[in-house]
Amino acid sequence: MTHPLSAAADVTADDPYETVEQLVRAQLSKALGGKRGMVEGAVPTIAFTLAWVIGRDLQVSLLLGAGLAVVLLIVRIVQRQNPQFVLNSLLGIAIAAVFALRSGEAQDAFLPGIIYNAVYAAVLIASVLARWPVVGLFIGSVTGDPTGWRGDVGLVRLCSRLTLVLAAPCIVRVVVQYPLWLGGEDMVAWLGAAKIALGWPLQVAVLAAMMWLLGRNATPLQRPVAKPA
Repeated sequence: MTHPLSAAADVTADDPYETVEQLVRAQLSKALGGKRGMVEGAVPTIAFTLAWVIGRDLQVSLLLGAGLAVVLLIVRIVQRQNPQFVLNSLLGIAIAAVFALRSGEAQDAFLPGIIYNAVYAAVLIASVLARWPVVGLFIGSVTGDPTGWRGDVGLVRLCSRLTLVLAAPCIVRVVVQYPLWLGGEDMVAWLGAAKIALGWPLQVAVLAAMMWLLGRNATPLQRPVAKPA
C-alpha cells in the first residue's frame, strides 16, 4: 500500500490549500487510492494465501498472485487510468517471491513487508525524536520553505503528532505479523489474513485519526512571498 507521504510530489505551490490541515487531508485521500486502489492492493495477497492454503504449492501460489496483479495492470492500461496502485502491488509480490523462492518457505513471502514496516516506523519515530518530523519536511517541500516550519512551535507539535500517527500502523503490523512469521508455514493463512486486515482498513483508521487531529483548519499554510523583480 502507498503511504500518505508518497503523493507529495503531486502538490505544487499553485494548489488551493490555505491550511496545513487541508493539504494533509488532500494528500491522505489521494494516497488511499479510493475503493479500487484498495482492492487492487489486496487481491494478490488474497490469491497467494488462498492458493497456498488449498494447494500448498509455493510457486503456483506466487504465480497466481502475480498473474492477477498483471491482469489488473493490463485493465488499468487499457482503460488509460493511473496504474500506480497496481504497480505497487506487483512490485510487492515480486519482492515477496524473491524472498520466498530463495528460502523455499511460504511465510517468507510476508517478510519484506514486515521489514519495510519496521524500518518505516523507525525512521518516522527517529524524525520526531530529532524534532524534524517527516510530516513537517513534507509540508516544507510543498510551501517552498523546507525549514521555515520549525520556527513555529505549534506547527512542529502538530507535525510530530501526525508523524507518530503515521508510524502507529507500521508498529501494529510488525507486532502482529512478526510472531506469526516465526510460527512457520502453519501460520501462512493467518499471515495473509493479518496483512489484509492491517492493510487498507488500518490505513482508513489512521486517516480518521488524522482527520480528528486536523479538524479545526487552524494552521495557516505559509508560502514564501515572491520578491519583486
